Amino acid sequence: MSSKRVPFYQRRHKHFDQSYRNIQTRYLLQEYAARKVASRQAASFKSSASTERTTCRLCARRLHTSAEEESQEYRKRTHEQKSDISEERRIRFAASLADVEEELRSARLLAREQLDRVTIQRMVEEQMALERYSIEESISRAPEILVRLRSHTVWEKMSVRLYFTVQGFPTPVVQWYKNEELISPASEPGKYSIESKYGVHMLEIHRANFDDTATYTAVATNVHGQVSTNAAVVVRRFRGDEEPYPGGILPINLPLPSEVCFTHIDVQFLERFGVTFGMEGETVTLKCALLITPDLTRLRPRAEWYRDDVLIKDSKWTKMYFGEGQAALSFTHLNKDDEGLYTLRIITKGGVTEYSAFMFVRDADALIAGAPGAPMDVKCYDANRDYVIVTWKPPNTASESPVIGYFVDRCEVGTENWVQCNDAPVKICKYPVTGLFEGRSYTFRVRAVNKSGISRPSRVSEAVAALDPVDLDRLQTVHLDGGREIVIYQDDLEGDVQIPGPPTNVHASETSKTYVVLSWEPPVPRGKEPLMYFIEKSAVGSGSWQRDNAQVAVRSPRYAVFDLAEGKSYVFRVLSANKHGISDPSEITPPIQAQETIGVPSAPGRVLATRNTKTSVVVQWDKPKHEEDLFGYYIDTSVVGTNHWEPCNHKPIKYNRFVVHGLTTGENYIFRVKAANAVGVSENSQESDSITVQAALRGSVPHIACPSHPYGITLLNCDGHSMTLGWKLPKFSGGSPVLGYYIDKREAHHHNWHEVNSSPLKERIYTVEDLTENSFYEFKVAATNLAGIGLPSDPSEHFMCKAWTMPEPGPAYDLTFCEVRNTSLVLLWKAPVYSGNSPVTGYFVDYKEVDSEEWTTANEKQISHCYVEVNDLHEGKTYVFKVRAVNKAGIGKSSDISEPVLVEARPGTKEITADVDEEGNIYLAFDCPEVTEASDFTWCKSYEEITDLDKFNVETTGENSKLYLKNPDKMDLGTYSVAVSDTDGISSSFKMDEKELERLMTLSNDIKNPTIPLKSELAYEMFDKGEVRFWIQAESLSPNASFRFVINDKEVANSDHHRIKCDYSKGIIEMQMDQFTIENEGTYTVQIEDGNAKNQSSLVLIGDAFKAVLAEAELQRKEYLRKQGPHFLQYLYWEVTEDCEVLLICKVANTKKETFFKWYKDGSGLEVQELPDLQKGVCQLTIPRLSKKNQGEYKATVSDDRGQDVTTLDISGKVFDDIILAMSRVIGKSASPLKVHCTPEGIRLQCFLKYYADEMKANWYQKESKVSSSEKMRIGGSEEVAWLQLCEPTEKDRGKYTFEIFDGKESHKRMLDLSGQAFDDAYAEFQRLKAVAFAEKNRGKVIGGLPDVVTIMEGKTLNLSCSVFGNPDPEVVWLWNDKKFELNEHYLVALEHGNVSSFTIKGVSSEDSGKYSINVKNKYGGETVDVTVSVYKHGEEMPDIKPSQVAKPRIIPPPAQAIAPPEKAKTTSTAEKSSRK
Repeated sequence: MSSKRVPFYQRRHKHFDQSYRNIQTRYLLQEYAARKVASRQAASFKSSASTERTTCRLCARRLHTSAEEESQEYRKRTHEQKSDISEERRIRFAASLADVEEELRSARLLAREQLDRVTIQRMVEEQMALERYSIEESISRAPEILVRLRSHTVWEKMSVRLYFTVQGFPTPVVQWYKNEELISPASEPGKYSIESKYGVHMLEIHRANFDDTATYTAVATNVHGQVSTNAAVVVRRFRGDEEPYPGGILPINLPLPSEVCFTHIDVQFLERFGVTFGMEGETVTLKCALLITPDLTRLRPRAEWYRDDVLIKDSKWTKMYFGEGQAALSFTHLNKDDEGLYTLRIITKGGVTEYSAFMFVRDADALIAGAPGAPMDVKCYDANRDYVIVTWKPPNTASESPVIGYFVDRCEVGTENWVQCNDAPVKICKYPVTGLFEGRSYTFRVRAVNKSGISRPSRVSEAVAALDPVDLDRLQTVHLDGGREIVIYQDDLEGDVQIPGPPTNVHASETSKTYVVLSWEPPVPRGKEPLMYFIEKSAVGSGSWQRDNAQVAVRSPRYAVFDLAEGKSYVFRVLSANKHGISDPSEITPPIQAQETIGVPSAPGRVLATRNTKTSVVVQWDKPKHEEDLFGYYIDTSVVGTNHWEPCNHKPIKYNRFVVHGLTTGENYIFRVKAANAVGVSENSQESDSITVQAALRGSVPHIACPSHPYGITLLNCDGHSMTLGWKLPKFSGGSPVLGYYIDKREAHHHNWHEVNSSPLKERIYTVEDLTENSFYEFKVAATNLAGIGLPSDPSEHFMCKAWTMPEPGPAYDLTFCEVRNTSLVLLWKAPVYSGNSPVTGYFVDYKEVDSEEWTTANEKQISHCYVEVNDLHEGKTYVFKVRAVNKAGIGKSSDISEPVLVEARPGTKEITADVDEEGNIYLAFDCPEVTEASDFTWCKSYEEITDLDKFNVETTGENSKLYLKNPDKMDLGTYSVAVSDTDGISSSFKMDEKELERLMTLSNDIKNPTIPLKSELAYEMFDKGEVRFWIQAESLSPNASFRFVINDKEVANSDHHRIKCDYSKGIIEMQMDQFTIENEGTYTVQIEDGNAKNQSSLVLIGDAFKAVLAEAELQRKEYLRKQGPHFLQYLYWEVTEDCEVLLICKVANTKKETFFKWYKDGSGLEVQELPDLQKGVCQLTIPRLSKKNQGEYKATVSDDRGQDVTTLDISGKVFDDIILAMSRVIGKSASPLKVHCTPEGIRLQCFLKYYADEMKANWYQKESKVSSSEKMRIGGSEEVAWLQLCEPTEKDRGKYTFEIFDGKESHKRMLDLSGQAFDDAYAEFQRLKAVAFAEKNRGKVIGGLPDVVTIMEGKTLNLSCSVFGNPDPEVVWLWNDKKFELNEHYLVALEHGNVSSFTIKGVSSEDSGKYSINVKNKYGGETVDVTVSVYKHGEEMPDIKPSQVAKPRIIPPPAQAIAPPEKAKTTSTAEKSSRK
């Protein structure tokens, strides 16, 4: 891939749809064209004006002839007059033109010289860069210290400088440490100065004080390794007679300058941004707080930000800020392009101060699950009028499927319309985009594709203009006097060339498997007209040419030819054309084959991971064999055992060493690496060895440092000539066990220290001899290990060498803490060296909070051992402790006050666990993830280190340690504890009591004396024929396992009566007995043996247990016999349907056509409409509406020649109640809402049901009170409705009514609020119906029956009579054909006893035929009864008529005012209304 840089004019080009030529040139050309047009218009205007003055052709010709003569004379005169002037002008113009040509030739020569100079300079720079790279590769080496640090002893308030020299390539990075703590100048401004020049590194400590006494270490690191050197700095205190400064220093009383002239600006980072993790699309700010000394306005530093050593500038993606003691870099929208090593450089007049940290940017969540991440670093190069090549870098696919191609999109600047450039995914990371419009600017983006989908788009590229870079070279500028310039386009100087010449230098500038990019140089000469190009191709050996761009002409001297057959060779030629024609073809190119010039890189070599910090690891790898044109490397990581890979970096890195951050402390990881180039990504490298993430230790020996200083020096005894001292362990051993201690002493007010011991002391207690009595001494102690001697402790107090003679004991010493939890801790100490005049009998422990003055005694009674657990402490508080020893003389001197301890459990605190291993050994185990290489596990019993190897054994592997108990017994009861060194006090304890020891010993015994585990004890199983199977199942049995059955202490062998077998694969042993009788009572035992493991199981079948088994066997035998014929597979049971029908169901089996089925109730057969189909196996009897009359015993029989079977079901008692409850459940769920129905008797509340019976548990409630049936409230119902009748309702009947049906589990309720308007409406309706009923009861009625038809012979007497009723007495009227008639002797009407009315017709004739009606009526209404009378003559046959029936009355409605309630009802209603008011 070409690395040609984008021309500057493309980087600054903006699209305004205008020409890019010089503005002044364009202005001159426009002015020239305007003048020519104006002159032409003036000439035409003069000619037309002269012609239009006359309309006569002859006159016009004469006028024209005279005008010409005058014009000739005028020109002749003017020519003579101006000949001298024009000659002078011509001479001046020729001279000026010669000067311009000379200036133009000089400018061309100068431009050529400058171009040659630039070309030579570039060649030199490239050659120097190549040589520099070769030299750097040859001189690359690990750091090597040439001059090491030197120790110094200085006085307080003096400055000290430490120098050392280191060489290596790349230049090593140096870090300084004080007592293994990194020195940061910003942590103590003005305290330290660090400089590095030409490999010499210096640390200056300003105005040293006593606290600066320490071991200083310098660590130099580059990619090839790491070295270190250290030295001690001792700061001495000035006392009285000692000189404060060594000889040669100026006197202290010299005057100091009044003003300080700053010649150097010191920049210190107070706060720094750390390793940053972000995600695409997020907003992140990297910020540093600075201290600039002095802060001068005129000399303000300059802040520069770099990403991977490339200067960052303000853009729409990044914004920078520097001021007010801060430097910040903000990212408005993160992309993976932003991932890298960021460096802030503060540049001052005196030098550069910089700080660097890495920022990781992971992929945004994919739009489609499994889709790859977005590509990155999209760039454009080789742009031309309609063509540009786009390149990008592939994403890292650690867990997604591989990328199969990419889509390239373009967008014209100023629009938001993205157009996809390629129809099929391109498989390599570059693509030639064609079809651009000249003069317009474009941006590009890329999307990756895999089998799951398409990724998010990449960050858009920088805008690029579709311009020909040669066009700028074709512009020539001519400088004139007065600062004016003339810009000439070379096309204007081409001459009269019309058809251009052929292009030259046609060659392939880019090749891949899918396309070939052809490049050529424009023809010379080319003509003034715009050029176009046509490309033709021919397969080698074919002899025929094919035009590739026949549809669209190419304007750029670049063209990408697609659709080439893989493996074939082609030759090409190019033709140039303009509007005048097409040139001859160019020279034919050599054969070109579409193939990749580079291949997929090979996998990187061996991967090595080393520790760095608690959350990071350094990964290094060998470069691949072929590393040409690599984009870089991707690193993946996986937690050991998960096989789930995650990307470590999301943008390729160039170097073969990388620090992976963001890991979990204590977790085990493996790593792999792959290389990437434009063709694709290599195979994964081999996985690295697993590594546990922990901080690496630094020192002169790899991973080892000097121990920290001891502390807590205590005087334990003194006899007047010697002192016994004790001290505490260093807090950190430095990665190697402490080998011993060195003691220095000096008398008070003396300045020189004297060593006490020349060889290291093994113990932390020592008696210093040869001291002067009554003198004061102070001591200091230093520890040593393999790395060297550590820093000495602070000087002790001044101890007086005076013999101890007090009777009380001396102080306890070496107070240490362990097992610090939220409310408790354990305090340890050692017994006093000086016991007084009697042995020590016990101790008292006192404690207090740090800020308190009051001491509290932890134990009321003295304790005899040297440890105590202090409880009831306050979480988060800090305490100090002291111990007082006691003997017969009393309480002795208290120990030194302990160091403060914070009562708070460490996060993730673990405790000791007790268990048994696979061999039956009892052990205590403790895990410590914080363990380091220098850590040791110390096991104690009763807080005394275990040294008895006959009773205990300790095994430690990594972060796990186990204490094994050999032959445990009751002597092993007690408290066990463990402490881990170099972990800041991690410890735990475990109390072994009798119960716990018994549990562990039981487990141990089970493992050492194994038993065969059983899945199931010995059990029995009954078969159909009454056979009994005894079986037992073990967890597992080997083929060599043996077993035996024992019945009543007699072994049973395999026989026909006792069939014994074993399934070893399932571990099942069984014995089957055909007949189980009363003789088989007893104890059954199975004994199993498999190797060393044994087990047995017994089953006792005696007494009731045996009788139960025997009864079950007989039952099974009877069942077997029953099932030989037709039988019931399932006995009678009942079901309730959704229609509240009760089904009696049974299932039959083993039936045939002759099998007979019959239903019975209470011994009597039941006739059913349809016989059941026995072939279906289900028989059922339906009871439509269950009630008490359906109670009884139901029986079903099935029989044939093979036998008979019977099943019964008694539907009564509880069974009947259960059925009713089941029906209630169905009815309750489907019950309708309560409705109001008014009657003359009162208001009725109704609930419609599928079925209702009195046996159901249904209740009515008024205002939560249960309603009982009474005269006032009657409860009743029918088959489909349940009701509550409120008779003669009053105001007390208002309220909420509830109807409840209980189905045995839940209540089904329907409620109605009968109050307010609802009650008023119902009450009004009730009153109306009551009045209607009253009227109906008292209206006029015909009680006696009248026939509807009467047939009578002439001459006979017709008598119609009936009883009438009415209150008051009704009015009775007889009608003939609905008309009144006169009463006479022929028609007689009578009313007897006030209620019997008769109508008589004497001597009936045919004229009397017709309809006779009786009308009975009073004020409440009445009725009319019609009687049809038919008269036939004497001698005629009596007509056939239907038997007479009682005539139906016709109701006469009462008048409206007559329908009114009786007086009593009115009075009641009025009273109720008045009470309501």
